[in-house]
Amino acid sequence: MRPIWGKDMDLIQVKNLSARYFKAEVITDLNLVVRSEEIITILGSNGAGKTTTLRAISGIKVKKRGTITFEGKNIQSCSSDQILRRGIAHVPEGRGIFPFMSVNENLKMGAYTRSEKEAIKQDEERVLGFFPILRSRYRQTAGTLSGGEQQMLALARALMANPKLLMLDEPSLGLAPLVVADLSDIIVQLRNQKVSVLLVEQNSEMALGISDRGYVLENGRIALEGIAADLLDNPYVKEAYLGG
Repeated sequence: MRPIWGKDMDLIQVKNLSARYFKAEVITDLNLVVRSEEIITILGSNGAGKTTTLRAISGIKVKKRGTITFEGKNIQSCSSDQILRRGIAHVPEGRGIFPFMSVNENLKMGAYTRSEKEAIKQDEERVLGFFPILRSRYRQTAGTLSGGEQQMLALARALMANPKLLMLDEPSLGLAPLVVADLSDIIVQLRNQKVSVLLVEQNSEMALGISDRGYVLENGRIALEGIAADLLDNPYVKEAYLGG
């Protein structure tokens, strides 16, 4: 059983994190915190290092230095599988579903690190409650779903790992406005059910509108940070990320 990590406590701390691909350093001395029951947004232009930040935290194919602690324990050198088992799930940009498997099989793949059958069954019911359209597509091949349904499936599959921290990379990309609204509602519901969310999102207004705090990443470094409502009113953020 996982330790109880109370509200407002630092769930994950990233300190002086630098990461590179080959010889190119993409993020430099980055510091951020996600607390329990909190939605955090990372804003930034293309190439600012947002995706690399998520990949470094989840242990995916980047060389890194610095310190990453989760629930007070250092996970810097853990593999991506170990990090998932500790309670961090990552939904990458592009969804990454298994297109030739059914919705049901994709959900089962999300729970592959778990063995408690009854709890998995209960979590599947909870997840399908978030995404009722997936219940009606339960036996359908995932590759035949619409773009919005595939994004919902990617999120649902990650939730089957029973994470404490969910990292989402551009979840609204290419989706219709109504689907984006539904997705943002679900993210808020997750926070209310004690799942913290670290969100990378080009739809800055939507992201800040549902977040508690935010970070602005430029050229691999944190340029601004603060309460989400304050960032929404910040003249620089308005000009650079909210269309003036």
